[in-house]
Parts: sequence; structure tokens; C-alpha cells
Amino acid sequence: MKLYDELVARGLIAQVTNEEEIREMIDNGKATFYIGFDPTADSLHVGHFMALCLMKRLQMAGNRPIALIGGGTAMIGDPSGRTDMRSMMTKEVIDHNCACFKKQMERFIEFGEGKAQMVNNADWLLNLNYVDFIRDIGGCFSVNNMLRAECFKQRMEKGLSFLEFNYMPMQSYDFYYLFQHYGCNMQFGGNDQWSNMLGGTELIRRKLGKDAHAMTITLLLNSEGKKMGKTAKGAVWLDPNKTSPYDFYQYWRNVEDADVLKCIRMLTFLPLEQIDAMADWKDAQLNEAKAILAYELTKLVHGEEEAEKAQAAAKALFAGGADADMPTTEITADKLVDGKIGILNLMVACKLAASNGEARRLVQQGGVFVNDEKVPAIDYAVTEEQLKEGVKLRKGKKVFHKAVLG
Repeated sequence: MKLYDELVARGLIAQVTNEEEIREMIDNGKATFYIGFDPTADSLHVGHFMALCLMKRLQMAGNRPIALIGGGTAMIGDPSGRTDMRSMMTKEVIDHNCACFKKQMERFIEFGEGKAQMVNNADWLLNLNYVDFIRDIGGCFSVNNMLRAECFKQRMEKGLSFLEFNYMPMQSYDFYYLFQHYGCNMQFGGNDQWSNMLGGTELIRRKLGKDAHAMTITLLLNSEGKKMGKTAKGAVWLDPNKTSPYDFYQYWRNVEDADVLKCIRMLTFLPLEQIDAMADWKDAQLNEAKAILAYELTKLVHGEEEAEKAQAAAKALFAGGADADMPTTEITADKLVDGKIGILNLMVACKLAASNGEARRLVQQGGVFVNDEKVPAIDYAVTEEQLKEGVKLRKGKKVFHKAVLG
């Protein structure tokens, strides 16, 4: 099966322009394509997973990825999928986030001469003269058409700022600039970016002529993929200091039954024949499929050694093992008061709750356990002697952590 057909079979492609040309270019390694990443945090999360895996697949077939970091567009903020304005970030924060992104992307794609490139649109957008920019490309955009775009329509009721209204022309200008200076002939993005992406394709054609080859593809579930990155406790990050390899493994181990094969098909590099053989799996077999998903994705992000450790820890916990290699936090003596630490403070120290208020709610809802015993009240405390032995904490049914005296 050729690459384009495989992308379709894995459920990755939703909409395209110039399908036959796109197929020919991708299958023959002729595409120089870009995918944009807004540096709104200092780590990528699982919502970026689909784009990263796609870049890896395309590079393996000889195509050249460009990872576009939106250091310039982040100064404005993408209105897509938002009900309010994004908070403004300083240039220093954006630059730091960009550096973090590249380190994580190197797990997926190979950078270097003739290989993948990382570029930052701040390098050209921040130097633009606004009047010159509007005179140059403003006539290529219809306000009526822009207001019909889904990314703007959903904001009209609550109010769309003029600042955000500039986002589409700026993103479109990115493709125009990359086409001219980097030979970029294709762009990928989620369904929520379709209007912005078409704007870039149209801008190239209007400025450079109908023969300019600029093509667009959207990923079927990229917008849904962004939702994958959110859980009750916040984002599931690719940075091991923000989400441990064990917690990352557990996140995928506990996906909904209806999503497991879809995730395996879209996100792993297992052969389609092997995945198709799982189509009728149920009950215990479905749990096995979840374990396969969790292992493959943890290996991809954190390496085989961490994936093996996470898998072993999960099996030990499932079997009731007390010494499983679960995430561990050392509690120093200065955190103890009269030889004890309150359960709320302990939950926060172990990052099982973001605040005492959140920890309080979890305890009151009966969702916190110490050594498999439900914590009865918010004034419950763990003693120094218990910490010397090691205390197993559990949040809900599936999140485990160990606290020891440091």
C-alpha cells in the first residue's frame, strides 16, 4: 500500500485540494510540507501527537517536514476553537517554549541539512510594516468570506477582537512566505484550521499565478486530537517532568473502549494488517489492545526502557504488587508538622492535585486512598513512620503514586 492510501486507511485525511497531485507528491517523496505549532506552553501535549506522527510517516517516505513554530502568530493568538481571547505572552516566554518544542520533536523527526527544518514565523512576521503588509495582501481577502469561516463564526456572539481578526491573513502569509523561501508546496493541519489553510493556498495563487503549486490537506481528527490532551487534572504532556512516563502510559491504557482501535490506527506505526486483526476484540482482548497502545506510544515519546518500566509497573499494580515501580515523590522532613503531613498537603506535594481546594474535593468525593484504604476525612494525616515504609496513594481508580520520606 502506498503512503497516501495508508493515510486514508488510518483515518488521517479529511479534506484535500488537488488530490491526485497530492497523492503523487507524497507517494514519491516530493512534498516539502509544513505543520504549525503555536508555542502556548513549554511542552507539547498529546493533542499534538497526530501531527508529530504524520510528520514522521511522511519523512520516512522521503518527504521533507517543516515544523513552523508560531512565535509571531502567538503574539496575536489563534481564535479557532476559542470562546475568549488567549492571554498574551512575552517574546521571552515564546522563545523558551520554542526551544522546548524542538527538543521534543527530535523524538519524532530528524532535523538537519536536507532533512526536517524548524522555522519560527516571528523571523518574518515581526519585521513586517503593517501598512505595507495590508497593501500587499489585504486585497486578497474578502471580509465577507472571512466572517463565514467557522473559526470566526463561533466567536461573533461573544465578540471577536480586531487583533484576532488578523490571524487568518498572518497564517496565510506564512504559507506564502514558506512557498517562496523554503520551497514549501504543501500544508497540513486540523479541521479547525481549514479556512486559514485555504487562505494561504489562495494567497499564493493570487499573488504568484494559477500555476503556483500550493496544496492543502487536513487531518480527520486533529481537532479531536487536541481534546485528547486534556484530562480532569490538566494536559497530558510529552515532557516527562510534567507528565511522568508512567502517568503517560496510564493515560493511554485507560482510553475509552470505543477509541482504542482508532488511536492505534492513527497514532502507532503498527502494520495495518495487525491492527485489522484486532477489529473484533472484546473484553479482555480489548484491554490487551489498550496495553499495546499505551506501550507503543510511551516507547515513541519516552523510549523503550521507560515504556518497559511503565508496563511492568502497571502489571504489578494490576496484580496487587506493593512494590511496583510507580511514580514516587520524596517528602522532606521540613514538610512534616508534629511528625505528620496532612493528606491535602501530601496530595499537592505529589502533584495529584493542583491545590488544597482540589485535594479537599477529591477527599470529600471519596476518591483518595492511602495504602488501599479510603481516606475518611480532610483532616486525615500520614505519619513519619508510614512515610519511612513508603505510602501508596491512589486517586480514583487508576492514578497511583508513592510517597516516601526523603
